[in-house]
Amino acid sequence: MRKARFLTVTKRVFRDLKNDKRSLALIVIAPIFVMFVFGLAFSGEVKNVKVVVVNQDQGASAGSSTVSLSEKIISNLDQEVLKIEYVDDRDTAIAMVENGDAYAAIIFPTDFTASALSGIQDQGSGSSASIELELDKSNINVANAITKAINDALLATIDQAGMQTPVKVDVVAVFGQDAKFMDFFVPGIMAFAVYMITTLLTLVTFVGERTSGTLQRMLATTLNERDIVMGYATAFSLIGIGQAVLLLLVGILVFDITVVGNVLLAFFVIALLAIVSQALGILLSSTAKREAQAIQVLPFVVLPAFLLAGIFWPIEAIPTWLRPLSYIVPPTYAVDASRAVMLKGFGIGKIWIDIVALLAMAAFFLTLAVLSLKTRKD
Repeated sequence: MRKARFLTVTKRVFRDLKNDKRSLALIVIAPIFVMFVFGLAFSGEVKNVKVVVVNQDQGASAGSSTVSLSEKIISNLDQEVLKIEYVDDRDTAIAMVENGDAYAAIIFPTDFTASALSGIQDQGSGSSASIELELDKSNINVANAITKAINDALLATIDQAGMQTPVKVDVVAVFGQDAKFMDFFVPGIMAFAVYMITTLLTLVTFVGERTSGTLQRMLATTLNERDIVMGYATAFSLIGIGQAVLLLLVGILVFDITVVGNVLLAFFVIALLAIVSQALGILLSSTAKREAQAIQVLPFVVLPAFLLAGIFWPIEAIPTWLRPLSYIVPPTYAVDASRAVMLKGFGIGKIWIDIVALLAMAAFFLTLAVLSLKTRKD
């Protein structure tokens, strides 16, 4: 009997959503919109960065020919990343960087090749060659891309010349052998979209139920507070699964992400997050008397998840004093678990801590949601 009663609430939620075109659009279009906006914004790579090159290198004799290591390094620069322009003197190049006409000036001194070859032939002499890099570091991503392009060109030139560096690093990918940024990004944005939209939808819906008197009328029937909360939990967990399916399809078909693990397990994690989110939405609805007030609460829900849940950058990059707050934000566990499943192929035995944390949060928030309804009723 109890099961049938809370399912009555679930059916009512879906019936109301069917007739509410705005909410349907929020459920279907909003997560796709979020995926495209963040996916297109964050998946791009730095390209066509204007740099100026000053090559004053005179080269050096190597046997019967003249060698110019600077020319070889320049030819190995990634032409997709760097848009190279040549100038004749150092002052002009630096002035272009200072005026904002270029991001960097790459300057080869006159004795560059001679110093390099001398240092290679007599490593005990202490002779070395330096490339001067005048760099605009106001945009750290662009600056890092330029530095990486130069280092890659330098290593490629050394390799082509048959020279060997004394130390090398052999990198073996334990996980994510062919992983792209979007493979890392999609699980996070799935959790964020479900969390944000489910919380918002539940919050606004419940405030509407309160202000219209519908909630009081439901409580006047044989339905009790637990029936109502469980009915909403069932409905919005199903909606969360549907959104996860939708976002995963967009990720696979549009952004070509790779899924290594069990997709159903990832859906289960997202469903748990949806339950936590709808219970949180019910709780927050008790702080608002109308929909306008409900929207005012939303930044305090969205911003902590956006900044602290490890969606866009690792939790390890968050300041140490702030890091503990990450573990009271529900998406943190969903993001960690879904990435572990989708990128590493982990099973439930490896992500059980995240699942237990989400289950505990779901139980805690559902209990508080029921109590909040009882308090309002009294």
